[in-house]
Amino acid sequence: MSQREAVVILDFGSQYSQLIARRVRELEVYCELIPYNAPAEQITRLNPLGFILSGGPASVYAKDAPHLPDVVLNSDKPVLGICYGMQLLTYHLGGKVDPGAEREYGPADIDIINADVPLFGRVEGRQLPVWMSHGDRVTELPAGFRPLAKSKNSPYAAIGHPERGLYGLQFHPEVTHTPQGKELLRAFLVDVCGCSGGWTAGNFIDESTAQVRAQVGSGQVVCGLSGGVDSSVVAALLHRAIGDQLTCIFVNTGLMRQDEPQQVVQTFEKEMHARLIAVDATEDFLGALAGVTDPEAKRKIIGEKFVRIFEAEARKLGQVDFLAQGTLYPDVIESASRDEQKVAAKIKTHHNVGGLPEDMHFQLVEPLRYLFKDEVRAVGEALGLPKEIVWRHPFPGPGLAVRLLGDITWERLETLRAADAIFIEELWASGWYHRTSQAFVVLLPVQSVGVMGDYRTYGNVAAIRAVTTDDFMTADWARLPADLLARVSNRIVNEVAGVTRVVYDISSKPPATIEWE
Repeated sequence: MSQREAVVILDFGSQYSQLIARRVRELEVYCELIPYNAPAEQITRLNPLGFILSGGPASVYAKDAPHLPDVVLNSDKPVLGICYGMQLLTYHLGGKVDPGAEREYGPADIDIINADVPLFGRVEGRQLPVWMSHGDRVTELPAGFRPLAKSKNSPYAAIGHPERGLYGLQFHPEVTHTPQGKELLRAFLVDVCGCSGGWTAGNFIDESTAQVRAQVGSGQVVCGLSGGVDSSVVAALLHRAIGDQLTCIFVNTGLMRQDEPQQVVQTFEKEMHARLIAVDATEDFLGALAGVTDPEAKRKIIGEKFVRIFEAEARKLGQVDFLAQGTLYPDVIESASRDEQKVAAKIKTHHNVGGLPEDMHFQLVEPLRYLFKDEVRAVGEALGLPKEIVWRHPFPGPGLAVRLLGDITWERLETLRAADAIFIEELWASGWYHRTSQAFVVLLPVQSVGVMGDYRTYGNVAAIRAVTTDDFMTADWARLPADLLARVSNRIVNEVAGVTRVVYDISSKPPATIEWE
């Protein structure tokens, strides 16, 4: 892994940090997002060809401002500072940063005043529309730097020391509101850092199978199979790497969608040829969750219950040392896991990251840990998995427990399952299933008055949610047609006993998350 061509993105707390990583990966260069205050050995572990410094909410001159690790400048590798990252680079090299007379948020135009540098070698034109988001600005350049671009409010909208490969951008090239931002990043990666690109699903598979073999050796591995794309790709990848050393365990938690347990087993036996053990633990999970309404408590209970079941099944197999999971990069970023430092605040605990018990008896095998969802799908296709698995909407590890707000009972689960099945059926029938990235129903812990026939009713409220996204780090609500929404609402109210009202969630991520809990 240390031999892989890579760059490191140091995270200073920007809302766009993950987006920088997405853009770099899209350019087929491997990168990792690492907290600015991580140990030096973690920052240099990948032997990066360059560094990118993210934006952030702090002011560089503040007493408790995040600092620039010495290892970055001491490495003599190229550096690209973005927004706060540019100000930090300036400040640490002897320049000056002050509060701006006016803040600069949203669209702006910059004028390129020095185009003869590698960073601007791939952009077209000398005036570029960009996206700004800053209150401070650079007012005095460090020695050896020169101005490269300016805006109405920023005399130094871009700066550079080409001889050292050091550059700063006051704007955000990673967002789509900077149309030529991707070309700026490409220029930094290729023309400044010397990256050749070519990091693809194919070579990821080769690397990962080698890493799994090295980690596992002759040991036995159990893999939690849910039927979703993440666990399916993990199972296929591990089966390629270690063959019969892998045993997949499917646990019916009672928290799955309608007819899903039977479908998962049938699909797995038809498409995958690894050993499968199916366990019905419905009563165990519902018993453990009885009376629990706190979302974090639900996740931790489910995470621990999963592991205990795996441990029990593993004991029947003999000596098993490893547990394989479909943990993805967004899971890692959004969870404050115990083994990684985090700059961003914890959003929620993912059951397969922060919800694992401390005394777990397995070593984790997580080959997808640094992949985004679309990259996982590409790996799945490269492994030859069926499209109905690869392109299926993701389903959360805790299942319907995080879509059933409040008490979890069998009756409420059945109500939610029936409503969710109607919504998904109508999305397929209308051609909207693959036009959305994730869609589901949430059953709320409130009741609402209704009228059915000549009678006044008082029943449940169901919220339907559909989003579009490329990476699941940000998402927008899907603009479903009004007639489709009306049809879904009408069917749920008429066909699902106890539901009297249907609402549509039009929240984006951020500020909301995709799931409700």
